Amino acid sequence: MKPSRLLLIWLAVLLAISTLLGTVQALDVPTPASLSAISWGLLLALLLLALLDAIRLQRLPSPRVHRQMPGSLALGRWSEVRLQVSHDFREPITLAMFDHVPQGLTFDNLPLSVALQPGQFSEVGYRLRPLSRGHFSFAQCEINLPSPLGLWSGKRLLDVPAQTRVYPDFARLYGGELLAVDNWLSQLGVRQRQRRGQGQEFHQLREFREGDSLRQIDWKATARQRTPIAREYEDERDQQIIFMLDCGRQMRSQDGELSHFDHALNACLLLSYVALRQGDAVGLSTFAGEQNRYLAPIKGTSQLKVLLNGVYDLVNSKRPADFQTAANQLLARQKRRALVVLITNLRDEDCDELLAAVRLLRQQHRVLVASLREEVLDERSQTSVQTLSEALSYCGTVNYLNTRNELHEHVSAHGVHLLDTHPDKLGAELLSHYLNLKEAGVF
Repeated sequence: MKPSRLLLIWLAVLLAISTLLGTVQALDVPTPASLSAISWGLLLALLLLALLDAIRLQRLPSPRVHRQMPGSLALGRWSEVRLQVSHDFREPITLAMFDHVPQGLTFDNLPLSVALQPGQFSEVGYRLRPLSRGHFSFAQCEINLPSPLGLWSGKRLLDVPAQTRVYPDFARLYGGELLAVDNWLSQLGVRQRQRRGQGQEFHQLREFREGDSLRQIDWKATARQRTPIAREYEDERDQQIIFMLDCGRQMRSQDGELSHFDHALNACLLLSYVALRQGDAVGLSTFAGEQNRYLAPIKGTSQLKVLLNGVYDLVNSKRPADFQTAANQLLARQKRRALVVLITNLRDEDCDELLAAVRLLRQQHRVLVASLREEVLDERSQTSVQTLSEALSYCGTVNYLNTRNELHEHVSAHGVHLLDTHPDKLGAELLSHYLNLKEAGVF
């Protein structure tokens, strides 16, 4: 409990009057004796009123607060939290509220001012924006309750427990259901190339058309119908994709508010959404983390929910990536041929180990390596140089980029499919590569 502004103003006024009377008496200026008595009387009356007001404040019942919030939030997206306040006050009252938001969530429109009317409940809201994934628990809500005479303000902590989970930015995934698939992919920056071959899964028989290949003719059906009959194929379905996600120190770099690891998770979920709709199975394997996880590839749109619940609380570790151990573990678990998408930030010291791991995986699977590039490096390499420190920074950046390009060329020379891209463009790059493989039928 603390004094209100009104009480402090009254105390300041009485203190000023007492100081003025004391100064006048010290200068031997004649003043009525009753002025001093009135001054002390007013001060005593204010103290008595403040004491009674404090007692009444202590006896006031606390209002009841109910928090309404989504059970899940999307990383980096604004969401609204509603607070419903009910009470037993007989007089109108205005109180201040502050919800105790867990660390890792930013907020807007706090603290709140709530006007309460007798016999009614009030509802106010504020906005939340998660900056990290995981599980978050709300415990208390703080209110500042004014006393009946407005001389005091009482701080009370109300237990209002609530829990929520922060997932990767999946809102964009479900938004795609409102659009045609082609338009949606185009909006994401995906460019489909012209089909280079035919799918390998038989679809149906139909009459031979101009432009069909002679290899499509079904000679037995043609003999029966006495007219050319062609086989029609469609893109292969029921294929498998497994993401190998580096959870080590190399993915801790951050561009903007999201780390490379968060961008990688968003890209994995985006490709999973498309692949599951195409009838493929999607799985996940993490390595170099505190708690490595493996989700076996499964078909069906329900697998997306499994993936979300499996990765929403993943965090980076400070461990180096052990590519060869991760490859051996995946080979022991995954026997069927699959497209393995390995996402990391490739460094010079990892080159030999990565090549050895890819050679192991390529014995049984098709492998795609995605290496994330920091945007700040490209920005520094394009800035003008004016001072010595800027020149040193520029030379160091260019040297690092040249070494990185040589490393990627060395990896590609060994027949490894490598994507070198910025984190925010990873999703579109993976989708384009996946669609090209599907169209060409070369999984």
